[in-house]
Amino acid sequence: MGDVLAGIDPRDLSVPALVWAADEAVRRGVRLRLVSAVPSVHDRLPYAATAHRSSLWIRAESALANAEDLVRELYEGLWTATELVHGTPATVLRDRTRGAALAVVGSRGPGRAAEVLGEGSVAVLLAATADCPVVVIRAPGHTSVHPPLIVVGVDGSGDCRAAVAFAVAEASLRGARLVAVRVWPRPPSPHGAGAEDPDGRRRPPAASVAGGAERHPDVDVEEVAVLGHPVEELSRVSRGALAVVVGRGGRGGRTGTRLGSTVHGLLHHAACPVITVPPPGTGGTDPGGTA
Repeated sequence: MGDVLAGIDPRDLSVPALVWAADEAVRRGVRLRLVSAVPSVHDRLPYAATAHRSSLWIRAESALANAEDLVRELYEGLWTATELVHGTPATVLRDRTRGAALAVVGSRGPGRAAEVLGEGSVAVLLAATADCPVVVIRAPGHTSVHPPLIVVGVDGSGDCRAAVAFAVAEASLRGARLVAVRVWPRPPSPHGAGAEDPDGRRRPPAASVAGGAERHPDVDVEEVAVLGHPVEELSRVSRGALAVVVGRGGRGGRTGTRLGSTVHGLLHHAACPVITVPPPGTGGTDPGGTA
């Protein structure tokens, strides 16, 4: 099993993301790899750009040292490694997801959601292109709920099956129960919003989780199907959850489209960490964009 990868932002260290990554490394018995990248500076005069980049490098060194000190203090014996490189953060992190068990990145606060979660952000670009599951920490997981809860979105696709397999394994690692949610669009109905689906599509999606549940019989799995908007319903069900897990899905030229509208919406609105899982055999593509 590969490393757990934690992206370290030299401008603002996300402690919740760092702790999540360290927890995962401890549970899996693998190395925690702390990575920070310093991008090129193009919007300044040459001498100013050099000074600014040098300043960013020093800040990144300090952030990495602080992150390593913190996890070593909290997790005695945790195997860690640090890496500081020049490059676009999204590209640097994406390249290091090949062979990784998991990648974790954090936001820089709810007041800066447009900057953090726009199509050029590190979180969105990494979630859209990584070769391993990616955890985006915009809101902390709800650890006070007992037993712990993990939510996974299902739709019967290959993307869904990969997400379910990861979610069941994660629930087993954390001793959590799992709620698998399938959301059907609400059809126009003269009988009001509460009308039953005449096609019977609200039946639980048992086939979507059967394989994962068989591999981890210790996990308590609840399957539900609801009518509504996927982002709204998954956000609602995941209130109080440790995380909501979804397949990456999406096809198209722009990163936001490749990521899929449901995933993109959850990154903005979910009240817990969002984990995106790539389809099996899917390689990352150049995220490009900005840091």
